[in-house]
Amino acid sequence: MHRPVMVAEVLELLGVERGGVFVDCTVGEGGHALAIMERAGAGSKLVGLDWDEDALRVAGERLRKFGDHVVLQRSSFSRLGEVLAEVGVRTVDGVLFDLGVSSPQLDVAERGFGYQQPGPLDMRMDRRRTVTAADLVNQLPGPELTRIIATYGEERWAGRIAQAIVHRRARRPLLTTQDLVETIKEAIPAPARRRGGHPARRTFQALRIAVNQELDELAAGLERALQICRPGGRVCVISFHSLEDRLVKHRFVALQNSRQGRILTKCPRRPTPAEVAENPRARSARLRAVELLPARIGTQEEE
Repeated sequence: MHRPVMVAEVLELLGVERGGVFVDCTVGEGGHALAIMERAGAGSKLVGLDWDEDALRVAGERLRKFGDHVVLQRSSFSRLGEVLAEVGVRTVDGVLFDLGVSSPQLDVAERGFGYQQPGPLDMRMDRRRTVTAADLVNQLPGPELTRIIATYGEERWAGRIAQAIVHRRARRPLLTTQDLVETIKEAIPAPARRRGGHPARRTFQALRIAVNQELDELAAGLERALQICRPGGRVCVISFHSLEDRLVKHRFVALQNSRQGRILTKCPRRPTPAEVAENPRARSARLRAVELLPARIGTQEEE
């Protein structure tokens, strides 16, 4: 079971009140959604989105007791507006994004997200997508692989890793996570492999972002979330790496500078040492929140 991160902080910053309408854009197995609905109580409503059909199935069971007060949809962030229109929701009190990969996704070898255990080189959050990580590493030109690994993984050794991938696939395709891990380890100098965590971590992150177009999806979903929140509504984002956090930070700052929003987190909230001790995967989480102000430009009321 996936452990939701910083639940108390999310409830506080999301401003959960009785009878509110909320959206969990990454409902996963329903941890945050359950806490929101228990706090919001009777008369509240929650719309939950997720790419992963397995996660939605678990969330559906977990949230069944709330009946039609919870609506779950298999969808990406970029379709947030369409989903809400389909279920008859026009404005909401709060939107939550909990980004990154869930524990069940990491722990299930056949999903191909993890570098710690062998599995197919997949990494699709939505298995209806046609492009896998194997397609990228076996088909993209070396310079494009370098760009993806350097940009999305912030990997110092991106060029060497891309070159090693190209050389290896000339002999045989890279089809498993183990194939890729071995190739990365061979490409990175031994001294660098001994520091900074697992040598494959950044490359796996980069390929996962590219496969799922995560940054484009986040940017589109965040814009729609800001549009559908009522005045006084709030948007909270939990990110797990600097690229996501930077995107969210810059958008929130721009919103505040244009007097359309008020940042609620001068610095991102981080999990407590006690939470990290219980859930080590929470250690890199960063939570940012913004409150929407009246008379905003581009709200649905003005469209």
